[in-house]
Amino acid sequence: MSKISLDPDDKPRCFGTRPGQALYAAYHDEEWGVPVYDDRLLFEMLILEGAQAGLSWETILKRREGYRAAYHNFDITKVAAMSDDDLEALCEDTAIIRHRLKIFAARTNARVVMAIQKECGSFSDYIWGFSDHCVVKNHWKDASEVPVTTALSDTLSRDLKRRGCRFVGSTIIYAYLQAIGVVNDHVTSCWCYQK
Repeated sequence: MSKISLDPDDKPRCFGTRPGQALYAAYHDEEWGVPVYDDRLLFEMLILEGAQAGLSWETILKRREGYRAAYHNFDITKVAAMSDDDLEALCEDTAIIRHRLKIFAARTNARVVMAIQKECGSFSDYIWGFSDHCVVKNHWKDASEVPVTTALSDTLSRDLKRRGCRFVGSTIIYAYLQAIGVVNDHVTSCWCYQK
């Protein structure tokens, strides 16, 4: 079993443990694995996880404020109403990752989320319905045991794709489920596992 790393405050963490990773450590300690029920934040995390595809999560975290500015603080209605010109302008915005397909996917996904809200009452009810409104708490001893996809992420990914969402493959969706606390994958030696 590999030893979990320690940061300067001697708290064992799953990630965010190298010098200069205070932002990453704070995300680990305060957000990752914490259940989210707010539609706006659920939408934000969906867009950020899609933006992360092929990159490190830390790269996206460092640009999070840029994404919030670019996408109207992830107001779902405002993102859904963005024009092609608005989105093309974001392709030049150095505060975010300038990937045209990912940028345009945000508007597409906002429109799908709005349709889900209309159908299910809220995006939260829809997302949490896939786990019967329960947190899936795993008990991994080592980060190498944590899967990149599961039957749950496969099912949610399929449904989101069927509805028209983009950048929602099973690996992205599993990371999303971890981020929003539907799945709690803090390893057993992590200080957050106990809290």
